[in-house]
Amino acid sequence: MRGGMSLEASKTKKKESTEPEAKKADEEKKDSAMLGWDTHQSVDEAPESLVREEDGPDGGNYPMRAKMEKMLRAAQLDITTAIQDIDGAAKFQEDCWTRANGGGGMSRVMSGGNVFEKAGVNLSVVYGTMPQEALQAATERGIDRAKGMKPGERVPFFACGLSSVMHPKNPFCPTMHFNYRYFETDGGVWWFGGGTDITPCYVDEDDMKHFHGTYKEVCDNHDPAYYEEFKAWADRYFLIPHRGETRGLGGIFFDDQNDRDPDKIFEFAKEACNSVVKAYGPIVEKHKDDEFTQEQKEWQLMRRGRYVEFNLVYDRGTVFGLKTGGRIESILMSLPETARWEYNCIPEEGTPEAEFIDACKNARDW
Repeated sequence: MRGGMSLEASKTKKKESTEPEAKKADEEKKDSAMLGWDTHQSVDEAPESLVREEDGPDGGNYPMRAKMEKMLRAAQLDITTAIQDIDGAAKFQEDCWTRANGGGGMSRVMSGGNVFEKAGVNLSVVYGTMPQEALQAATERGIDRAKGMKPGERVPFFACGLSSVMHPKNPFCPTMHFNYRYFETDGGVWWFGGGTDITPCYVDEDDMKHFHGTYKEVCDNHDPAYYEEFKAWADRYFLIPHRGETRGLGGIFFDDQNDRDPDKIFEFAKEACNSVVKAYGPIVEKHKDDEFTQEQKEWQLMRRGRYVEFNLVYDRGTVFGLKTGGRIESILMSLPETARWEYNCIPEEGTPEAEFIDACKNARDW
C-alpha cells in the first residue's frame, strides 16, 4: 500500500498504542487506593458516616465497619465532653477531613487549659492499600497477615480507630492514652486491637488500684482470662528497650483479636472504650490542684521525654500512620507540647522518683 501502512500494520500499531494507555489506567486505579500526605481534604463538617458499603477490601464485613465507626464517634463526643468539663476552661477544637477514595476522620484537640496542657481524641476511617511492611508494623510481631501475597504486592485494607492522649499540667496528674481499632484486609481477614494505659510520674498505689481495677472489672465481664493476659501484654508492649523501662505503669493492651465471634469482641472493645472516663477522670480530679515544686515539674518533663521516645520509635500506631501516608497532624497529636532531656539523669535512691523508675523496671500487680 503506497503512501501509508497496511491494514495488518495498522492493527499492530493500534494495539501497541492502546496497551500503554490500558497500563496507565490500571496504575491510576491502583494509585487511587494508595494513601499519601496530600490526599486529605479538609471539610467543615464530617459526613454522617465515613464508611461506605461499596468501599474496602474484598470479603469485608460492612455492618461491623459501620457499627464500629458509630460506636467510636459516640465515644469521642462523650469522652471529650467529660474531659472538657474536668478542665473547666479550654474547649476542644474539631478538624474534619475526607479522602476521595473513601474514609476520612475527625480530630478533636484541646490545649492551654486549666488542667490539660494538651489533650486530643482522633477518629479515623481509612481505606487503601499499604506495603506489607506497614501491615507488619500494625500487628503483633510474628503474625503474618500478608501470607500468600507476592513480594512487593500491596495489601488492600480498611481500618477504623479512635485514639487519644491527654497530657495534664500537674506532675501528679498522669498522662493517659487509649486506642481502639478494627482492621480488615483482602479475603475477609479481620481483627480488633486496642487498650488503655496510664503514665504517671509518681507512684500512687490508690490511683493505680482504681485504674487497673476499673479495667479488670471490664475484662472480667467478658472473659476472666482477659485482664491477666492483657495487663501482661501492656507491660511488654510499652517497654522502651533502649531504656530498659516501661513508658508508664501499664493498663491493658490487646491486638490481633479474632478468636471468637466479632460481635463479642466488639462488645468488649465498646465497654473498654466507654470506661476511659470512669478509670481516668477521678484521678485527674483528685490531683489537678496539688501543689508541686519546680523540681517535680522538671521530672514530669523528663518522663514526657521518655513518652516521646516510645511514640516515635516503637509505637505501632505511629509507625503504621507514617508508613501509610496518614494525616501527620493527627499522627503526632500524641506528643506533648513540652518535654525535657537531661544528660544521664539518675534519681537518688530512696526518692519518689527512684520508686517510680523501679515500678517501670519491675512490673507490679496493682
